Formats: sequence, C-alpha cells, structure tokens
Amino acid sequence: MTATSVEELGSMLQRFGVVDYIVFTLMLLICAVIGIYYGFISKQVTADDYLMGGRKMTIFPVSMSLIASAVSGITLIGTSTELYLYGTQYLYICFGVVLMGFAMTYAYLPVLHDLQLTSIYEYWELRFNKQARLFGSVLFVIFAITWTPIVIYVPALAFNQVTGVNVHVVSPLVCVICIFYTCVGGLKAVVWTDVIQTIIMFGAMVLVAVKGTMDIGGTAVVWQRNLDSGRIELPNLSIDPLERHTLIIMVIGGCVSWIYKGGIMQIMAQRYVSLPKLRDARIAVWIFVLGVLSLTAVCGYNGLLIYATYYDCDPLTTKLAKAKDQLLPLLVMRTLADFPGLPGCFVAGVFSAALSSMSTTMNSMAVVVLEDFYKPFSAKPLTERQTSILMRTVVVIFGFVCVALVFFVEKLGSVLQATMSLDAITSGPSLGIFSIGFFLPWVTCKGMVAGGVVALGFMSWIILGAQTAIATGRIVHQTKPMTVEGCTYEFSSSNTTLEPTTDDVFVLFRISYLWYTVLGAVVTMVVSLVVSFATGPNDPRDVEHRLLSPVIRWMMPQQNTKCALSKGYEGKIRENHHTSSGKKEACEKVISDEITEQDTTPAVAGGYECQK
Repeated sequence: MTATSVEELGSMLQRFGVVDYIVFTLMLLICAVIGIYYGFISKQVTADDYLMGGRKMTIFPVSMSLIASAVSGITLIGTSTELYLYGTQYLYICFGVVLMGFAMTYAYLPVLHDLQLTSIYEYWELRFNKQARLFGSVLFVIFAITWTPIVIYVPALAFNQVTGVNVHVVSPLVCVICIFYTCVGGLKAVVWTDVIQTIIMFGAMVLVAVKGTMDIGGTAVVWQRNLDSGRIELPNLSIDPLERHTLIIMVIGGCVSWIYKGGIMQIMAQRYVSLPKLRDARIAVWIFVLGVLSLTAVCGYNGLLIYATYYDCDPLTTKLAKAKDQLLPLLVMRTLADFPGLPGCFVAGVFSAALSSMSTTMNSMAVVVLEDFYKPFSAKPLTERQTSILMRTVVVIFGFVCVALVFFVEKLGSVLQATMSLDAITSGPSLGIFSIGFFLPWVTCKGMVAGGVVALGFMSWIILGAQTAIATGRIVHQTKPMTVEGCTYEFSSSNTTLEPTTDDVFVLFRISYLWYTVLGAVVTMVVSLVVSFATGPNDPRDVEHRLLSPVIRWMMPQQNTKCALSKGYEGKIRENHHTSSGKKEACEKVISDEITEQDTTPAVAGGYECQK
C-alpha cells in the first residue's frame, strides 16, 4: 500500500454496504414499531401513564433504560478516545461510580421515591417555595439544551466516518424517528426501546473488542503495546487540583458527578419513581452501577485496542481520522468491513445510545414543562386531550431545536471532557440545592436562591472560560506518545503540534474538569448557609422530616409543624399548596376535608397525623 494516499485509504475504509444499511434501518424500524404499539395499541390513557408508565414499571426494563439514558454515544466513543490519547487514568472513575451507588441507595433515593414526585423539582417547592421549583426547572432546561445536541452529534460523526454521509444530513433523519416514537409512545416506549438499544450498544462494543483483538494477535499484544507507550497507569496519587486526572479527582469528582448524572437528574429520577417499591428502585440502582462499570471497561479496552492497532501510525497525525472522536469508527471499518452487516451493527449500537439519551431527555422535558411551567401557574386544569397535545408538542419542538443546535457543537474538542464540563454549569448548582434540601435544614429559601445564582454565574465563568481557552489553543493537555514511523501510505506531514498549557492561563481555568460539579455544589451550599445565617436561619423543627435524608433525620429535633407529610396525602397537599399561603395551611386543609369531627390527639386519618 506504499502508493496509496491517505485520501484513497480513507475512501477504501468507507465500505458501508447494503446489508449494513439494512441492519441500521432495522434498528430504527424496531424503535418506531415500539412507539406505534404503545401509542396506538397499548394506549397511554392518562398523563401519568405517558410520563411515568403508570408507576408500575418493572426492574429489568427500568434498569436497562437507566443504563441507556446515562451511557450515550459520548461515553461509547469518548471513553475510547480518552484512553487512546491520555491512558488508563480515567478508568479509576469506576470507584466514584460505586460510591455513587451507596449515596443514592441510602441518602437520596429514599426521599425521592417516598414522595412519588412526577417532576423532581417539585421537591424544591415542598422544601422551599414555588419560585425555587421554577429555578430548578430552568436549570434543567439549560442542561438539556446544551447536552442533547452533543449526544446527537457524536453518532452522526461516527456515521460520517464509515459512510461519508454528511453529519448534518444523517442527524435530522435519525432524530425524526426518535421524536416520533417518543411523541406517540411515552415513557413505556422510551424504556422498552432503551432495552433494545442497550443490548445493541453493548453487543456492538464487545464485537469490536473481540474481533479487533483477534486481528492483532491477542490481549497480550494489546497489553504490551500500551504498557510500552505508558498508557497503562497506576493511580496518580497527586493532590494537585490542576492535574487533569488523579485518583482523588476520579473518586470524589466522579462520585459527585455521577450522583447527579445517574441519580437525582430528572431524566433518571423519573425512572426510579416509576418503580412501585423502594426496594425495586434500590435494585435498579445497583444494576445500573454494574452496567455503567461494564460499559466503561469495554469502552476503555477498545481505546487500548485502537492504540495497539495504530501504535506505529497515528491516524490523527496522518488525518486518516479527521476528528479525535472518529478513532473508534475507524477501527470498526478496519476490523469489521469484510463482514457485511457488522459495521451496520456497530453504528446502530452507537446511534442506539444516542437515541435512548435523546428520547429520555425529550420525555423528561415534557414532564418539566407540564408539571413545573404550566400547572403551578394555571388556574384552569387541562383536560386529558389538552394535556396529551401539550406534552407531544413539547417533545416535537425540543427535538427539532436540538437537531438545529448540532451545528454549534463541532468546535468543542474531545466530546467526553467538553460534555462533562458544560454539564457542570447546571449540575453543580442543581446538586448543591438538592443536597441543601436533604442535609441542611437551616437554609432558607433566600439563602438557597443566593447560593444557586452565585454558583451558576461562577461556574459559567470558569467553564466557559476554560472551554474558550481550549478552543483557542491556550489550554493543551499533554497526550501520550504517538508515532507515524510505521505508516504504509502517503500523507501530508504537519508541524502544528501545540505546546502544553503554561502558567499564563488563569489558574481556575486550569483545574480538572471533574472538579466542576463538586465546586458548583460546594459554592451553592456555602453561600446558601452564609446568607441564611446572616438573614435568620430556618428552625430545623419547622422542616418536614420526610423532606430530609434518612442519613440526618435521627439528628434532627422533634418536628414542630402541625402536620407531617404522609403517604396518600402528598398529592392533595401539593394541590392545595398551589392555592394556599404555605405547606402548613395546605396540610391543615387536607385534614379538615378528611376529618370533620375528631377529638383524639393526635388525629390519625389513613396514616396521616396532625396535632390538633
């Protein structure tokens, strides 16, 4: 192949045949059929059916949906790229994922599941007020609009690598299918398509790993070549926050990031609450943890496999791969192109991950718009038909807005770091406010708003400043060594190697991106506490115990409120709370409606206690 140019070789590798297109199309058709089934045959009768699956979902599909929602194409491709460029230090984030499982199981999930909220931001109203709920919903909208276009862009980039079809042609075509089945099928369609898509994406990644390893001579070759290049790394025990990846960053930063991403974000919490029992939700958490660990391991191995395959001819230097996140698709076409249908299976797997994340976000956006933007501010309730029209309209509009925003995400560099960075603008303040509600009963609404606003502005400044510095080449992270000495094709050499970041970049712009969510949450909590104590803190006895995490309930003094939340009454309390001056008054109204004459103290109605 000595006479072959890099352009000719690239064209030769774009052998996406008829069978591959059939396999890819079949995946899309299966998703559409599931949407048709739940939209027109097994109809979603009520809004609760459409948004929450009637709260009668089962563990297996919900667990698969959790995995598919959290593990997008960004993870599949971005993790492989990360290990090819920077080595195995990123994989120590798995310890953080395990810690997240314990935090969700014992600290966060019991409160969320017990309250049975449709929109998780309704918690902010119960703990603070209606304005706080609106603030949380706005943060979610910002997150969704910045995250979803990247989710769409990554698989389109992979499709471009293996077919040559323009990114901005394939994105709208595939997303229309996603918008369709999400629009007509609701949560049940989303969850069951997620099951299919999880199986496809996991199978695709394992297929690449097995065939690619066989092609280069086995796992021993993969290990030795990466060991020789310094990519196999022991934990970095440094405590320098400016280093990109260290063990402490991966464990603490990874845990905090995943508590939001895998737990209390609307997208995920909506699925936990769709399970009928807390025990089921806890099982789903640990299945989710195992799924994330498994996929991270397989994707990480594929990153090592990419280097072992191209160890003497870096495709980024030669421009065989035009973007960093096209490395895995390039490997796929090298290893699977001679087997009709297998490249199509891989692309279907990557797109499956993206579609599951996009459909989940669209469904959650419908929840937020209905529950947080419409109902609290509308005196007239919607009919079932009007509710259905509103929810589906939200899905369609949000879907097409995100497709349009794909044009703006092509300059972000490595998508894994860029995504985790941009997410933290809102995830840090959001996690901080939830943690305030769960663990800091002294914080007032005024303090919470001050903390959230300060943290949002502070993190926007740091993260956007860092991303600007990366885009302009002022921040450059040192990659592992690469060479082109063994290339057997012609390419144009380039001397554009950038020097690593120097000290002239502002220090906060240089901190590891995995500290962002931690920093945002800490700033939120600290500012909230300071403002609350400066203006007069809450009395912890006035905070409903069921709004606090079980971790701290035992430390709280006896409740001083007239009423305590109880099962079967939350919905009525929330409904009355919208039209009354506070939770206590709403609570009392519920009891007065239920008990006309009761002389005992305390009065008990259906498990609901009220001191008279």
